[in-house]
Amino acid sequence: MSVSIIPEHKKLSFRYGEHRYDCALLKGQFSARKIVIKVHPDCRVVVAAPEDAELKDIQIALTKRGRWIYEQVREFRKLQEHALPRQYVSGESHHYLGKQYLLKVEEQPEATQIVKMTRGRLEVSVRQKSPEKIRALLDEWYKARAKETFAKRLTAMLEQALWVSERPSIRVLTMKTQWGSCSPKGLITLNPHLVKASRECIDYVILHELCHIAEHNHSERFYRLMGQVMPNWEKTKEKLDEMAFEIIS
Repeated sequence: MSVSIIPEHKKLSFRYGEHRYDCALLKGQFSARKIVIKVHPDCRVVVAAPEDAELKDIQIALTKRGRWIYEQVREFRKLQEHALPRQYVSGESHHYLGKQYLLKVEEQPEATQIVKMTRGRLEVSVRQKSPEKIRALLDEWYKARAKETFAKRLTAMLEQALWVSERPSIRVLTMKTQWGSCSPKGLITLNPHLVKASRECIDYVILHELCHIAEHNHSERFYRLMGQVMPNWEKTKEKLDEMAFEIIS
Protein backbone atom coordinates (compact mmCIF):
# COMPACT_ATOMS: atom_id res chain seq x y z
CA MET A 1 0.00 0.00 0.00
CA SER A 2 1.08 3.60 -0.42
CA VAL A 3 0.66 7.25 0.51
CA SER A 4 -0.86 8.78 -2.62
CA ILE A 5 -0.25 12.39 -3.63
CA ILE A 6 -3.88 12.36 -4.80
CA PRO A 7 -5.69 9.59 -2.84
CA GLU A 8 -7.87 7.05 -4.60
CA HIS A 9 -11.49 8.07 -4.40
CA LYS A 10 -15.03 7.76 -5.67
CA LYS A 11 -16.39 10.61 -7.77
CA LEU A 12 -19.51 12.68 -7.43
CA SER A 13 -20.60 16.11 -8.62
CA PHE A 14 -22.90 18.96 -7.65
CA ARG A 15 -23.97 22.31 -9.07
CA TYR A 16 -23.81 25.79 -7.62
CA GLY A 17 -25.64 28.20 -9.91
CA GLU A 18 -24.19 27.75 -13.39
CA HIS A 19 -21.09 26.01 -12.07
CA ARG A 20 -20.63 22.25 -11.89
CA TYR A 21 -18.00 20.79 -9.59
CA ASP A 22 -16.54 17.28 -9.65
CA CYS A 23 -15.67 16.07 -6.17
CA ALA A 24 -13.52 13.30 -4.74
CA LEU A 25 -15.40 11.28 -2.13
CA LEU A 26 -13.35 9.53 0.54
CA LYS A 27 -15.54 7.34 2.72
CA GLY A 28 -14.43 5.68 5.93
CA GLN A 29 -10.91 7.08 5.78
CA PHE A 30 -9.03 9.06 8.40
CA SER A 31 -11.55 8.04 11.11
CA ALA A 32 -14.06 10.52 9.72
CA ARG A 33 -17.02 11.00 12.07
CA LYS A 34 -18.66 13.81 10.16
CA ILE A 35 -18.78 15.14 6.61
CA VAL A 36 -15.77 17.38 5.97
CA ILE A 37 -15.35 19.37 2.72
CA LYS A 38 -11.98 20.77 1.63
CA VAL A 39 -10.82 22.69 -1.44
CA HIS A 40 -7.15 22.16 -2.28
CA PRO A 41 -4.82 24.70 -3.96
CA ASP A 42 -5.02 22.73 -7.23
CA CYS A 43 -8.83 23.30 -7.09
CA ARG A 44 -9.68 19.72 -6.14
CA VAL A 45 -12.83 19.48 -4.04
CA VAL A 46 -12.52 16.60 -1.56
CA VAL A 47 -15.28 15.28 0.69
CA ALA A 48 -14.39 12.99 3.61
CA ALA A 49 -17.37 11.20 5.12
CA PRO A 50 -18.08 8.35 7.54
CA GLU A 51 -18.46 4.92 5.97
CA ASP A 52 -22.18 4.86 6.77
CA ALA A 53 -22.93 8.37 5.43
CA GLU A 54 -25.73 8.38 2.87
CA LEU A 55 -25.21 10.01 -0.52
CA LYS A 56 -28.18 12.34 -0.04
CA ASP A 57 -26.65 13.70 3.18
CA ILE A 58 -23.34 14.28 1.40
CA GLN A 59 -25.13 16.13 -1.42
CA ILE A 60 -26.98 18.28 1.13
CA ALA A 61 -23.67 19.16 2.81
CA LEU A 62 -22.18 20.14 -0.55
CA THR A 63 -25.19 22.30 -1.40
CA LYS A 64 -25.01 24.10 1.95
CA ARG A 65 -21.32 24.84 1.36
CA GLY A 66 -21.82 25.69 -2.31
CA ARG A 67 -21.01 29.39 -2.09
CA TRP A 68 -17.91 28.75 0.03
CA ILE A 69 -16.68 26.10 -2.45
CA TYR A 70 -17.30 28.48 -5.36
CA GLU A 71 -15.30 31.26 -3.67
CA GLN A 72 -12.41 28.96 -2.72
CA VAL A 73 -12.12 27.52 -6.23
CA ARG A 74 -12.29 31.03 -7.73
CA GLU A 75 -9.47 32.31 -5.49
CA PHE A 76 -7.22 29.32 -6.20
CA ARG A 77 -7.80 29.69 -9.95
CA LYS A 78 -6.77 33.35 -9.73
CA LEU A 79 -3.55 32.28 -8.02
CA GLN A 80 -2.91 29.67 -10.72
CA GLU A 81 -3.33 32.28 -13.45
CA HIS A 82 -0.48 34.27 -11.94
CA ALA A 83 1.68 31.23 -11.21
CA LEU A 84 4.23 31.02 -14.00
CA PRO A 85 5.93 27.73 -14.87
CA ARG A 86 9.37 27.40 -13.30
CA GLN A 87 12.03 29.02 -15.47
CA TYR A 88 14.99 27.95 -13.30
CA VAL A 89 16.40 31.45 -13.09
CA SER A 90 17.69 33.54 -10.21
CA GLY A 91 14.98 34.83 -7.90
CA GLU A 92 12.67 31.81 -8.06
CA SER A 93 11.47 30.22 -4.85
CA HIS A 94 12.23 26.55 -4.17
CA HIS A 95 11.38 24.38 -1.16
CA TYR A 96 13.55 22.27 1.12
CA LEU A 97 12.42 20.70 4.42
CA GLY A 98 9.34 22.88 4.55
CA LYS A 99 11.14 26.19 4.00
CA GLN A 100 11.47 28.38 0.93
CA TYR A 101 14.83 29.31 -0.57
CA LEU A 102 15.66 31.74 -3.34
CA LEU A 103 17.43 30.28 -6.35
CA LYS A 104 20.65 31.97 -7.45
CA VAL A 105 22.18 30.84 -10.74
CA GLU A 106 25.80 31.69 -11.55
CA GLU A 107 27.38 31.06 -14.92
CA GLN A 108 31.01 30.02 -14.50
CA PRO A 109 32.41 28.40 -17.68
CA GLU A 110 35.46 26.95 -15.93
CA ALA A 111 33.89 25.96 -12.60
CA THR A 112 32.51 22.65 -11.40
CA GLN A 113 28.74 22.45 -11.91
CA ILE A 114 27.30 22.20 -8.42
CA VAL A 115 24.36 23.05 -6.14
CA LYS A 116 24.89 24.32 -2.62
CA MET A 117 22.75 25.90 0.07
CA THR A 118 24.00 29.05 1.74
CA ARG A 119 22.41 31.94 3.66
CA GLY A 120 18.84 31.08 2.71
CA ARG A 121 19.64 30.53 -0.95
CA LEU A 122 20.04 27.61 -3.30
CA GLU A 123 23.08 28.49 -5.41
CA VAL A 124 23.63 26.68 -8.69
CA SER A 125 26.89 27.04 -10.62
CA VAL A 126 26.73 26.07 -14.29
CA ARG A 127 29.11 26.41 -17.22
CA GLN A 128 26.28 27.67 -19.41
CA LYS A 129 22.84 28.79 -18.27
CA SER A 130 20.27 26.27 -19.42
CA PRO A 131 16.92 25.61 -17.68
CA GLU A 132 17.21 21.91 -18.49
CA LYS A 133 20.71 21.65 -16.98
CA ILE A 134 19.78 23.69 -13.91
CA ARG A 135 16.72 21.52 -13.32
CA ALA A 136 18.79 18.34 -13.72
CA LEU A 137 21.36 19.60 -11.20
CA LEU A 138 18.64 20.52 -8.73
CA ASP A 139 16.95 17.13 -9.16
CA GLU A 140 20.25 15.39 -8.42
CA TRP A 141 20.78 17.61 -5.37
CA TYR A 142 17.29 16.91 -4.04
CA LYS A 143 17.72 13.15 -4.51
CA ALA A 144 21.03 13.20 -2.61
CA ARG A 145 19.49 15.22 0.24
CA ALA A 146 16.46 12.93 0.19
CA LYS A 147 18.58 9.79 0.68
CA GLU A 148 20.37 11.36 3.66
CA THR A 149 17.22 12.82 5.24
CA PHE A 150 15.03 9.75 4.75
CA ALA A 151 17.68 7.49 6.31
CA LYS A 152 17.90 9.73 9.40
CA ARG A 153 14.14 10.04 9.78
CA LEU A 154 13.68 6.29 9.34
CA THR A 155 16.10 5.73 12.24
CA ALA A 156 14.08 8.14 14.38
CA MET A 157 10.71 6.65 13.43
CA LEU A 158 11.86 3.07 14.08
CA GLU A 159 12.09 3.98 17.76
CA GLN A 160 8.29 4.28 17.71
CA ALA A 161 7.59 1.37 15.34
CA LEU A 162 8.18 -1.38 17.90
CA TRP A 163 6.51 -3.96 15.66
CA VAL A 164 9.33 -3.71 13.08
CA SER A 165 11.99 -6.30 13.89
CA GLU A 166 14.49 -5.49 11.11
CA ARG A 167 15.38 -2.14 9.56
CA PRO A 168 13.66 -1.98 6.17
CA SER A 169 15.50 -0.89 3.05
CA ILE A 170 14.66 2.48 1.49
CA ARG A 171 14.57 3.23 -2.21
CA VAL A 172 14.29 6.81 -3.53
CA LEU A 173 12.26 6.98 -6.74
CA THR A 174 10.48 9.88 -8.44
CA MET A 175 6.76 9.10 -8.65
CA LYS A 176 3.90 11.13 -10.11
CA THR A 177 1.10 9.87 -7.89
CA GLN A 178 2.68 8.61 -4.67
CA TRP A 179 4.71 10.04 -1.78
CA GLY A 180 5.69 6.56 -0.70
CA SER A 181 4.89 2.87 -0.85
CA CYS A 182 5.70 -0.35 0.97
CA SER A 183 6.11 -3.68 -0.82
CA PRO A 184 4.85 -6.97 0.65
CA LYS A 185 8.48 -7.76 1.52
CA GLY A 186 8.88 -4.48 3.42
CA LEU A 187 10.82 -2.40 0.88
CA ILE A 188 9.91 1.26 1.42
CA THR A 189 9.97 3.52 -1.64
CA LEU A 190 9.90 7.30 -1.09
CA ASN A 191 9.47 10.17 -3.53
CA PRO A 192 12.47 12.57 -3.53
CA HIS A 193 10.03 15.51 -3.84
CA LEU A 194 8.99 14.67 -0.27
CA VAL A 195 12.26 16.17 1.00
CA LYS A 196 10.82 19.57 0.05
CA ALA A 197 8.18 19.14 2.76
CA SER A 198 8.68 19.57 6.50
CA ARG A 199 10.25 16.88 8.68
CA GLU A 200 6.83 16.34 10.25
CA CYS A 201 5.38 15.48 6.81
CA ILE A 202 8.34 13.20 6.04
CA ASP A 203 7.84 11.42 9.36
CA TYR A 204 4.15 10.96 8.59
CA VAL A 205 4.85 9.23 5.26
CA ILE A 206 7.56 7.02 6.76
CA LEU A 207 5.34 6.03 9.70
CA HIS A 208 2.50 5.33 7.27
CA GLU A 209 4.68 2.88 5.39
CA LEU A 210 6.06 1.32 8.59
CA CYS A 211 2.47 0.71 9.70
CA HIS A 212 1.93 -1.20 6.46
CA ILE A 213 4.60 -3.66 7.56
CA ALA A 214 2.20 -4.65 10.33
CA GLU A 215 -1.02 -4.16 8.37
CA HIS A 216 -0.72 -4.13 4.58
CA ASN A 217 -4.05 -2.40 3.91
CA HIS A 218 -6.01 0.58 5.16
CA SER A 219 -8.01 -1.32 7.73
CA GLU A 220 -9.36 -0.07 11.04
CA ARG A 221 -6.35 -1.70 12.72
CA PHE A 222 -4.02 0.22 10.42
CA TYR A 223 -5.55 3.60 11.31
CA ARG A 224 -5.61 2.69 14.99
CA LEU A 225 -1.87 1.97 14.79
CA MET A 226 -1.24 5.27 12.98
CA GLY A 227 -3.14 7.09 15.71
CA GLN A 228 -1.00 5.49 18.39
CA VAL A 229 2.36 6.44 16.89
CA MET A 230 1.31 9.83 15.45
CA PRO A 231 -1.85 11.21 17.10
CA ASN A 232 -1.94 14.31 14.85
CA TRP A 233 -1.28 12.48 11.59
CA GLU A 234 -4.50 13.72 9.96
CA LYS A 235 -3.50 17.37 10.37
CA THR A 236 -0.02 16.58 9.09
CA LYS A 237 -1.51 14.86 6.05
CA GLU A 238 -3.62 17.97 5.38
CA LYS A 239 -0.47 20.12 5.41
CA LEU A 240 1.19 17.79 2.92
CA ASP A 241 -1.91 17.76 0.70
CA GLU A 242 -2.05 21.57 0.70
CA MET A 243 1.53 22.01 -0.49
CA ALA A 244 1.58 19.05 -2.92
CA PHE A 245 0.76 21.15 -5.98
CA GLU A 246 3.54 23.62 -5.19
CA ILE A 247 6.37 21.20 -4.41
CA ILE A 248 5.67 18.72 -7.20
CA SER A 249 5.50 21.35 -9.97
